[in-house]
Amino acid sequence: MNTPVHTEPRRRNGGHLIADALAVHGVDTIFGVPGESYLAVLDGLYDHRDRIRFVICRQEGGASFMADAYAKLTGKPGVLMVTRGPGATNASIGIHTAHQDSSPMIVLVGQVGNDFVDREAFQEIDYRRMFGQMTKWVAQIDRADRIPEYMAHAFQVATSGRPGPVVLALPEDMLVTEATVADTGAYVAIQASPSPAQFAQLGRMLGEAKRPIVILGGGGWSPGACDDLRRFVEANALPVACAFRFQDLFDNHHPNYVGDVGIGINPKLAERIRGSDLVLAIGPRLGEMTTSGYTLFDAPVPRQPIVHVHSGAEELGRVYQARLMINSGMAEFATGVRDLRVDSSAWRTAAADARADYEAWQQQPPVMRAITPAVDQWQVVQQLRAALPADAIVTNGAGNFATWAHRFWRYGPLKARPDGSQTRSQLAPTSGAMGAGVPAAVAAKIVQPERTVVCFAGDGDFLMTGQELATAAQYGAGVIVIVFDNGMYGTIRMHQEREFPERMIGNELANPDFARLCEAFGGFGARVERTADFGPALQAALQFTNTQRRPAVLHLKVDPQAITPAQTLDQIRAAAQTRLASERG
Repeated sequence: MNTPVHTEPRRRNGGHLIADALAVHGVDTIFGVPGESYLAVLDGLYDHRDRIRFVICRQEGGASFMADAYAKLTGKPGVLMVTRGPGATNASIGIHTAHQDSSPMIVLVGQVGNDFVDREAFQEIDYRRMFGQMTKWVAQIDRADRIPEYMAHAFQVATSGRPGPVVLALPEDMLVTEATVADTGAYVAIQASPSPAQFAQLGRMLGEAKRPIVILGGGGWSPGACDDLRRFVEANALPVACAFRFQDLFDNHHPNYVGDVGIGINPKLAERIRGSDLVLAIGPRLGEMTTSGYTLFDAPVPRQPIVHVHSGAEELGRVYQARLMINSGMAEFATGVRDLRVDSSAWRTAAADARADYEAWQQQPPVMRAITPAVDQWQVVQQLRAALPADAIVTNGAGNFATWAHRFWRYGPLKARPDGSQTRSQLAPTSGAMGAGVPAAVAAKIVQPERTVVCFAGDGDFLMTGQELATAAQYGAGVIVIVFDNGMYGTIRMHQEREFPERMIGNELANPDFARLCEAFGGFGARVERTADFGPALQAALQFTNTQRRPAVLHLKVDPQAITPAQTLDQIRAAAQTRLASERG
């Protein structure tokens, strides 16, 4: 609930004006690492400590990932607060992630005082230059009396159109300067809507199609919008795929769901998209990940007619000249398309056929049958699917280990919670940022403590932000982290074998005992070296996290050969050697 607005001017210093503005705009959680550059803001937040919690993180990169996860999970702006210089640079990884993921975020960064500016003072950085390409807006508030204006604009920009991060720099002297000003009202996010003519054209194009397919993705979705879209899909018997790391926008158990469009796409799904005569791309950016490296569609004019719906006008036509481009928010489009009906007899069996391909794609992959590893990662996911509740949240960072979550887990749909927030079940970075999974899991468990939260992490991925287990312990966040330990940066090793076989350098890792590391934080740890050991370890972790409200780590020793579900390292190397020999003649 928003704090009552003080319509009459009141005298306050800049730090208190910032804190009051956060309350006005409905902020309930801030993630950050405290810094001396914004002590006045912390003092202002003391007056709001009953309704705004400051989650103290152990590194600004982790804090930024938490703010991004909060935004994904709730649909509200994630708020990040960091100190100047090193704090801001550490935080940049999550800010970049929020930009590529279209997550609304407000970033408040301490800054040197105006009396020291442009002298390369202690920790001084020009944030407009630093963050310019990874945010929607960067500004510096030099006058305390303009704080309400800047804060209102920041929330408006972050949430309207294509959601994304906004950075505000806060000079230290400004934060202790007093001003007599009133508060603004709370922000109201604004989205464009399709015109009746666009809906009419969409109806004609769909009615003339023989092989249509829907691809969902992007930010700005709500449970209501997803439900409206589901009605449209069901009524018109359309097959639905989800873009890279947006698999929870459509219930993966639904008969019309046919898979994800991203890294390691099902080849049959890729061919279905290439052979489609109408692609309804609703929400996703048609970037590298969603287009399989710009191979699913010809650029700039695709062979397939595309209807591209996106909340950001600047994204429409950016790479692909779609046949119909619609600038619209997701809820606005879904409401309008919900009752659209066409004759779907031409593709009546397409969804069932594509669904059968998807279910076959989820069966035990060849690599598990070829090498019979001690820990079968496919079996691990099957046991997770059997043991976890339907609304479990799954997070991950980046690495080949994430393939097991993307390909074999089935994500539930967005649903509304009693408090009005939403229930996303997949929190993962489309930016490919390593280290995102653990902080995302911690934030999710803090924000929605009643839900089970599981993080998939690689050994290299985990140690980039594993210190946030301390944050989990401090705030009673009983997350379960599954560490897939193959003793290397596996994705890099795979690419080296593919491009320069047998010339390995720079990817070996010497790892600690991850289970004992979690125990050092007061959590639960178990080492899993056989598939049969995983089920009992998972049950023990679930019981511990539910009763003790502390984190758990399951340390899986996995076979380095099981680098992908499709090929072993040896097979990748052999194929590369054959290719290189052929190229040499």
